[in-house]
Amino acid sequence: MKDSPHFDPAPRLGDEVRKTTCYMCACRCGIDVHMKGEEIAYIEGNRDHPINKGVLCAKGAAGIMQHTSAARLRAPLKRVGERGEGKFQEITWDEALTTVADRLSHIRATDPKKLAFFTGRDQSQSFTGFWAQQFGTPNYAAHGGFCSVNMAAAGIYTIGGAFWEFMSPDWENAQLFLLFGTAEDHDSNPIKLGLAKLKERGAKVIAVNPIRTGYNAIADEWVGITPGTDGLFVLSLIHCLLRSGKVDLDYLARWTNAGCLVDGDPKSPTHGLLLKDDRGTPLVLDRATRKPRPWDAAGVKPDLSGRYRRAGATHRSVFLHIADRYLSEDYAPERIGPKCGIDPAQIHRIAADLAHTAFDQSWQHKQDWTDMRGQRHTHVTARPVAMHAMRGISAHSNGFQTARAIHFLQLLLGSIDVPGGSRFKPPYPKPAHAHPRPHAGCKPGQPLDGPHLGFPQGPEDLLVEADGTPKRLDKAFSWENPLSIHGLMHMVISNAYAGDPYEIDTLFLYMANMAWNSTMNTSQVMGMLSDKDEDGNHVIPFIVCADAYSSEIVAYADIVLPDTTYLERHDCISLLDRPISEPDHAADAIRWPVVAPDRDVRPFQTVLIDLANRMGLPGFVADGQPLYADYADYMANHERRPGVGPLAGWRIAETGLTDGRGQPNGGQIDQYIKHGGFKTYEVPQAARYMKTFNTAWWDWSQQMGFTDAPAPAPFALWSEPLRRFQMAAEDGGPCPEPYRARMRLTHDPLPIWYAPLEDGHADPYEYPYYALTQRPAAMYHSWGGQNVWLRQIHGRNPLYLPTKLWEKCKFQDGDWARVASVHGEITVPVAHMAALNENTVWTWNAVGKRRGAWALSPKAPEATKGFLLNHIIHELHPEKGDGLRWSNSDPITGQAAWFDCRVKVEKVKAPKVSHPAIVRQDSPVGQGPAIVARHTGAAADPAPSLLDRLKARFL
Repeated sequence: MKDSPHFDPAPRLGDEVRKTTCYMCACRCGIDVHMKGEEIAYIEGNRDHPINKGVLCAKGAAGIMQHTSAARLRAPLKRVGERGEGKFQEITWDEALTTVADRLSHIRATDPKKLAFFTGRDQSQSFTGFWAQQFGTPNYAAHGGFCSVNMAAAGIYTIGGAFWEFMSPDWENAQLFLLFGTAEDHDSNPIKLGLAKLKERGAKVIAVNPIRTGYNAIADEWVGITPGTDGLFVLSLIHCLLRSGKVDLDYLARWTNAGCLVDGDPKSPTHGLLLKDDRGTPLVLDRATRKPRPWDAAGVKPDLSGRYRRAGATHRSVFLHIADRYLSEDYAPERIGPKCGIDPAQIHRIAADLAHTAFDQSWQHKQDWTDMRGQRHTHVTARPVAMHAMRGISAHSNGFQTARAIHFLQLLLGSIDVPGGSRFKPPYPKPAHAHPRPHAGCKPGQPLDGPHLGFPQGPEDLLVEADGTPKRLDKAFSWENPLSIHGLMHMVISNAYAGDPYEIDTLFLYMANMAWNSTMNTSQVMGMLSDKDEDGNHVIPFIVCADAYSSEIVAYADIVLPDTTYLERHDCISLLDRPISEPDHAADAIRWPVVAPDRDVRPFQTVLIDLANRMGLPGFVADGQPLYADYADYMANHERRPGVGPLAGWRIAETGLTDGRGQPNGGQIDQYIKHGGFKTYEVPQAARYMKTFNTAWWDWSQQMGFTDAPAPAPFALWSEPLRRFQMAAEDGGPCPEPYRARMRLTHDPLPIWYAPLEDGHADPYEYPYYALTQRPAAMYHSWGGQNVWLRQIHGRNPLYLPTKLWEKCKFQDGDWARVASVHGEITVPVAHMAALNENTVWTWNAVGKRRGAWALSPKAPEATKGFLLNHIIHELHPEKGDGLRWSNSDPITGQAAWFDCRVKVEKVKAPKVSHPAIVRQDSPVGQGPAIVARHTGAAADPAPSLLDRLKARFL
């Protein structure tokens, strides 16, 4: 082969490299796009990029197949058949935009809340949220409510940051790493790079997950926990650490509210809240003066065992409340282990590992810094225990309190924002009180009275009418789910269909496959989208869908606005939104059109600007003139606050170019392109640790435009917002009766555990298994299912069964099973997996497809043997004697409780296709070819024939 004149061992990849940002998952890695002429020839990782450093996963490399997908929409569409059939005719952009703008203009002029605008996993939420705010509807949110809001909310309410996008393990210094509920989809390349560093140094990795795949498979120790019991496991670790005295008392006293005094007077209107001075600052009992003093006073020394008696009542420190609760034998490993499906000895051993690593392997890291009390420090104490958690924790109805418990454990060890621990990534930390509150003030023809999403601090911040009726369609920020900081997207369609709390006119969806894998109760939701009333009118009157591909949801749209692929448009990975920072530097990035579309499609963000200009929305139009021609213009010239825009690099100052705060720069995007599509901003050395309390951090944060004023706050072991809602549910409180008992239980100011809420509806004996999904490493949401390279890795998704169940039912390879929950049933292929919790079955998420969608053949394995668990997961719990059907969500945040689902499994005869077999939808883009092949660049010499090769060898 090497002697052949047609073999080139190092072929030239292209004529030019264009650097941009990947969009095949949420990592946002840097990529080098190799071009031959104006065609993409190859994609590889950008070695200079701060996120992936040249590493690229299967998804990223397969971006070329996403870009050339046969499923790409080609032009605006108008429905001509029934909803769900997929019958459309192509129309012009002017007709599509005029139709949508006219309808939305009428809604805005009469009743803006009649528009429900929700986006999926897009990466421009600061922009789409701004658009919805200027329109004036309260009904906006993105996908976080059904993904990982429990992680975000618990982290920000507790420590002012959260796992993944706002924190990172200290990969260089950690000696012990605990990984909770994490598959290989989110943050995959940074985690792989980090795990490699840990392995190289011999650091120990402990994985807590019912399923041992991916990261969990390479862990040194696997905790194969029963789903939904992670919180119990963590609280048992806390019990062990407290009993052995292995907690960082100095860290707790200085930087948390452990020393703060809790109002112990049952007659007080602030009973259970922290005692405060006249400025509203929490009080501690000072060990030197034995008097209450502000927690942040110069020279104060909080007494963790403080008791203060005043007016006949004794007020005790938070730490004493902690000791009272978690030293109880109720949390002993011997009681907790069996409930979690793990050996109590493993809990004892991991607790000992935590203590040994945090305290016996600690060191003093040199760093000069000054805290908010004015005290200078020469070092930071390292605690080399890092943790990370993701959707396996978040997607339970007890996920918020479980995530709180994990942060609680970190605080007891003193491992937040210190060397070796879990560190904040700019622009975080931002304590919850420093974030906006949610808004829903809605008037015809006016913008909303503030940002949709925010962080309630108590009942006064809820978005409810005087009678308790929710102001938002999804019922976010209501008594049912008070801290729903990302909304409840999984409730939008069913609430709109029921007219509860009110009817809407238009459902506007972007990149949200709400007729398939992004909704619970998929079959019935399809019916809701297409159902008509007795007069023959659709119950949901009008649906607009913006998408790049012919997905399942597209079939239900009345108007389809075709988006570009990520390689054909501008995007902004902004510090105002979800940046790509690391602990020692902030970073933002762009995407830009490395190729022009070959179809009649437009970038959705630019389409929104066009609609805003047609409607004359404030913030987009001034004095009758558009402010922005397109999204690139917006990225460079929009200011959210004076001097603060979507991109922080290469802004204009009086003396030239600057970073952070500065005036808009019309050449800014060109600078990003010139420098590889990203920019980093080094955190000053003095500001790198203990950021929440570090004056150098707050100085730099203001300089960069992250904040306008310092906002130090003690880490919240005791959560006052939760206590305020708990108080509201006590006697005399304003909480409506149906919600009182549940709120008193779940909104505890200290982390608690309660069983997943479906356990109260599904008999654990009849439905003994939890049914879970994971996203595969080589796919992300449903996008990957039409990618011709990635389909070869994950074209089928059997339901994996644990050994005990497999042997009990005498399953064999190739068998099928009927899987039933209290909500419905599916019939699916099964496979055996030994490394699996015995109470768990699982499958890959979003591999199954509806026939006709994604330009796949109706006989494709994804459509015949693929399936969704979504069909047996309902968005509402069954009625249980109180006349109510509660949403299948965390009662604190509204996080969709995907992983609470309980099922029973029985062997059945193999059918021809998986059940339910949804009727085929028509494809507006036809069907993809059986073979995808393309040659870029100059024509190659023809390969020699077999005869020529034989002659060359033997003659």
